[in-house]
Amino acid sequence: MSIFETFEQKLQANPKSIVFTEGNDARILSAASRLLAGKTLNVILLGNVEEVKAAAAKGGFDVTGAEIIDPANYEGMDEMVAKMVELRKGKMTDEQCREALSKGNYFGTMLVKMGKADCLLGGATYSTADTVRPALQLVKTKKTAHLVSSSFILVRGEEKLAMGDCAINIDYQDSVDKEGNVTYTAAQKLAEVAIETAKTAEIFGIEPKVAMLSFSTNGSGKGGTVKLSHDATIAAKEMAPDLLIDGEMQFDAAVAPEVGQLKFPGSKVAGYANTFIFPTIEAGNIGYKIAQRLGGFEAYGPILQGLNAPINDLSRGCNAEEVYKMALITAALI
Repeated sequence: MSIFETFEQKLQANPKSIVFTEGNDARILSAASRLLAGKTLNVILLGNVEEVKAAAAKGGFDVTGAEIIDPANYEGMDEMVAKMVELRKGKMTDEQCREALSKGNYFGTMLVKMGKADCLLGGATYSTADTVRPALQLVKTKKTAHLVSSSFILVRGEEKLAMGDCAINIDYQDSVDKEGNVTYTAAQKLAEVAIETAKTAEIFGIEPKVAMLSFSTNGSGKGGTVKLSHDATIAAKEMAPDLLIDGEMQFDAAVAPEVGQLKFPGSKVAGYANTFIFPTIEAGNIGYKIAQRLGGFEAYGPILQGLNAPINDLSRGCNAEEVYKMALITAALI
């Protein structure tokens, strides 16, 4: 049984509700019809009701069981606006919130925040920033999280890997207070990404062995992000002492036992890693796409981590199959 069949069975036994921010997109409608046919998820589609129905009819998609909500005609809009004004704490006026809520990304996020939907999937036409920004402003991060990060799950047959962060954090800087005191270091932030990515990996049945990647292995090189990956490894071991994690290490040392055990003798991770943490977004984004395009892996993500509710982003180049699987992933995170 594939991981997605496992997700389907889990969700069919306890259906959740998912809101799609782009309800008239053919890829969304195709995935929605499949979710409804399998009684896997309760579906909320955002958009003009007649336009959504017309798009579904044109594509031959049966979305009869879906709830279609048009933000322009939503009866609870006044309540939603008031709640958003409260959440923004003076940063947005009533008028500004009402304008924002006319758009599917903000409206859908507020449905999740107000408990009218369990999770959200957007980004078929919105940018990643347009999906993440409302989530940060309204749903916000978990009490234990200092940042939102992302991971990708890569699947090739029975082989599954996790990679992070490949889509959200451009780089890692120390957080400082008004007096200039460091409150959370860059290394702690990268360590948090590693821990959250390991948790995501576990949801997919991966027993995480986490490699903190660099161009250096176990102190062999200096400069660049070597110190960041090294210090993040130490921080992660302090924050999650039961997690199998080592670093810093080069990719060959992470995946090839003959290299890993030579360069990092005695490590339980070196040569056997299945969860890879990149020190910058450039490395992460390039890395997962190399695995996808040259390694033959299917890539699922970005899966957002650290938020109070499951909200995920699609690639604007996604297809209907990817939308379907990302919907399963999003709901399985609940």
